[in-house]
Amino acid sequence: MLPILYQDEHIVIIDKPSGLLVHRSLIDKRETRFALQMTRDQIGQYVYPVHRLDKPTSGVLVMALSSEVAAQLTEQFTQKQVSKKYVALVRGYTDDNGTIDYPLQEQLDKIADKNTKPDKPAQDAVTHYETLWKGEVPIPVGRYSSARYSLVSLTPETGRKHQIRRHMKHIFHPIIGDTTHGDGKHNNMFREQFALSRLLLVAKEIRFNHPESGESITISAPLGEEFERILTGLNCSIRLS
Repeated sequence: MLPILYQDEHIVIIDKPSGLLVHRSLIDKRETRFALQMTRDQIGQYVYPVHRLDKPTSGVLVMALSSEVAAQLTEQFTQKQVSKKYVALVRGYTDDNGTIDYPLQEQLDKIADKNTKPDKPAQDAVTHYETLWKGEVPIPVGRYSSARYSLVSLTPETGRKHQIRRHMKHIFHPIIGDTTHGDGKHNNMFREQFALSRLLLVAKEIRFNHPESGESITISAPLGEEFERILTGLNCSIRLS
């Protein structure tokens, strides 16, 4: 059963687990479990996607219960009227706050995007971040006798593919557990020392206007048991509700 964070006659919002695809994909043909189908079966009603989360990212996922509501919510995303906040554990000490303004080349899949032009110009991409905690761990990683990490809150202005993961790599603070854009030595240490099995990136909060009432709605998801356990192992005293 997927945790339902909010539900009414127009929308349903779940806490998507890490490792679960939002919908069927040509990229991962062997997968048999998808958030859309599982939610549909769970509530006994057809659901419509309005945004997506990467497979390894957990957290807030909004779905509409009609095509009309889906269109309204999609328009809010398109017009940048939706506010999203993420939380991630990254390598190194980040600045107290900052803005990453770095255009991203569209990442194309050989199967799913075979008809897309490969020479499209890079797209504008902006991510703001704030550091919540910094800490050092007395465990050797590579040529260093200890390792430094930061817990950061991230607010993307744009919604490019893998934007947060690619932006954090760009400023040399890759997200722990990221096997595509991350640091293999630090990922291995977390697997060995902390039994890490996921990407430490959570879609923590979303704020938008209800498509029927117009009321501002803010929904939050927990970090999850594994993320919390690792923060405890790092002696991080920050706890996010």
